[in-house]
Amino acid sequence: MKSPHPTIGGLLRSLRARNKWTLKQMSERSGIPLSTLSKIEHDRLSLTYDKLQQLSERLNIRMSELFAEETVNGGAPTVTARRSIGRVRDAVRIDGKNYESFYLCPELRHKRMTPAVTHLRARSLDEFGPYARNSGEEFVYVLEGTVVLHTEFYDPLPLQRGESVYIDANMGHAYVIGADSEAATIMTVSASDDDQGALEALMAAQGTR
Repeated sequence: MKSPHPTIGGLLRSLRARNKWTLKQMSERSGIPLSTLSKIEHDRLSLTYDKLQQLSERLNIRMSELFAEETVNGGAPTVTARRSIGRVRDAVRIDGKNYESFYLCPELRHKRMTPAVTHLRARSLDEFGPYARNSGEEFVYVLEGTVVLHTEFYDPLPLQRGESVYIDANMGHAYVIGADSEAATIMTVSASDDDQGALEALMAAQGTR
């Protein structure tokens, strides 16, 4: 069944179409084998954060450009009066070890903030693994369940539905499901001095599945 959300494969196809690259040219530029790239474009494979970062570097484009859908005006960024309505059905879904995230407003480029709705998976710091560390700052608002924020400098912080926290994302941190909840969902808004850092602040902690 076709995903209701924009997919990495679909976004890569749009990127390739914008640049008028053949599949072979995209493979040569990205360093991804042609057969693998074809599977990704047809949503039979996905990419981890590390591979997305590698793709961004080899194509010499910002990470956020990978998540921007093709626009009718050629994609030229505007600097004022921008508006984007964030709907989960239009979000880009990234499935990771610790989080399932839906990146909102993917059509906007050169964002200073990166919003997402994220379902947590880990129930303990041991299950989560090494702390996430990213450039910039991060605001988190609990939508459902109880969340425990672990950081390297503070005691674990339980957060109930409707509560929020603002942190320096360079500090080691991890969000896990509280012991009294079956599931937990948060809204994250990450910000950095550049859109690459803002996207990293959300994606680096995804882990791999």
